[in-house]
Amino acid sequence: MLYQLYEAQRSLMEPFSDFAQAASKLYGPGAVWGQLPMAQRMAAGYDLLYRLGKDYEKPEFNIKSVKVDGADVVIQEAIALDKPFCELRRFKRFTDEPHILKTLKSQPVVLVVAPLSGHYATLLRDTVRTMLQDHKVYITDWKNARLVPMSEGEFHLDDYINYVQEFIRLLQAEYGNCHVVSVCQPTVPVLAAVSLMASRGEPLPLTMTMMGGPIDARKSPTAVNNLAMNKSFEWFENNVIYRVPQGFPGEGRRVYPGFLQHTGFVAMNPDRHASSHYDYFKDLIKGDDASAEAHRKFYDEYNAVLDMDADYYLETIRTVFQEFDLVNGTWDVKSPDGKVERVRPQDIRGTALLTVEGELDDISGSGQTEAAHSLCTGIDDAKREHYEVKGAGHYGIFSGRRWRELVYPKMQKFIEANDQPQRRASARDALAAEDTVKPVRRSPAPAAVAAKKIPAKTATAVAAKKTAPRKKPGTSAAR
Repeated sequence: MLYQLYEAQRSLMEPFSDFAQAASKLYGPGAVWGQLPMAQRMAAGYDLLYRLGKDYEKPEFNIKSVKVDGADVVIQEAIALDKPFCELRRFKRFTDEPHILKTLKSQPVVLVVAPLSGHYATLLRDTVRTMLQDHKVYITDWKNARLVPMSEGEFHLDDYINYVQEFIRLLQAEYGNCHVVSVCQPTVPVLAAVSLMASRGEPLPLTMTMMGGPIDARKSPTAVNNLAMNKSFEWFENNVIYRVPQGFPGEGRRVYPGFLQHTGFVAMNPDRHASSHYDYFKDLIKGDDASAEAHRKFYDEYNAVLDMDADYYLETIRTVFQEFDLVNGTWDVKSPDGKVERVRPQDIRGTALLTVEGELDDISGSGQTEAAHSLCTGIDDAKREHYEVKGAGHYGIFSGRRWRELVYPKMQKFIEANDQPQRRASARDALAAEDTVKPVRRSPAPAAVAAKKIPAKTATAVAAKKTAPRKKPGTSAAR
């Protein structure tokens, strides 16, 4: 009933939130009541109430262009592969400059595996924007489980691993090779995916970059680790798992609701969030638009959360934080054809490994990510690097000044040093530029299900997501 109560409360609060937004504008500069005494404080107060009560939908990446060799390159998003629980999203780069196009064609291909741990893949917006200067970038854009119909089946940790392998194979077929970057939660399933590919003798990614992930959660356990380790599996199943209520495409699906996850995020640092909102109120009164906008951008992202499928979430808790199957060498994964295979990181050879940790990371403690090196014993020492970012917390290793000035240069050089010329799997010549955006590749369509009533905002978001971007007329070349 908790999910239903939350939705009822959200629906009840929506008119008040809309009223607060309208009242804020009425008291704003140049508005009807903007000249009244205390008008600026009233406007600031109503604006804060609006932001505390509004519903935060999935943000956009909104990356329109980047600089490459000093020139602006236009970015267009496209869906390379549409899976039931994830879209493989590509950021295609366009230019009319021949020398820039030549540079774009030769740059490495990178699969960024985003976390499926509460927030949307847009949390890595700064990561993607920065990497687009020197790489062809694809990212896993995980779907909100409450928008996935029950007809699509369940989603397990094994499915996550199989998705990653499918994405790697797709890029290898397209370009001949690729590099993989995993941030936080996906470091574990990515290492499992590459290990299984190695054990089968499949072509492997040229590099694996693992950033702030719980490869071995026993090392320097944080508050997040302690919660997962000190509570029983049954506690999680009985206290945080609910069914999606009526009115959503995923009605009846067992999920870990996003609103519960958000509550947990805020509970980790309540004083910091309270102080941040009070500072926002003061910035509005002072007219400090830059600081107020920075606050909005952060919380538009931070407050937007998705539901996670219950099977995936619970299996992650058990496998990664309670039984430590990866580091104990006891992890078995089921492939799409039903074959059970043991995860053996020691079988990885040839792939270069870079691990990155933040000195002040309070989510993945010191040594947890570096533990990947002790597991991947088949990788030569010359192809390994570990980097600890001084003064950086968890988010600082993939977003913000330290990411751009410290981490990214290290990663870019590491990928470049281990890159190889791109070649199609069946071609001898270097891969030519693609001039058109390919149609979306989709998984086989499931049996039709009865249409469900979808809230207006949700329906609009779903419709927008299903519209694949098209190449703009007049654009001459792309990479």
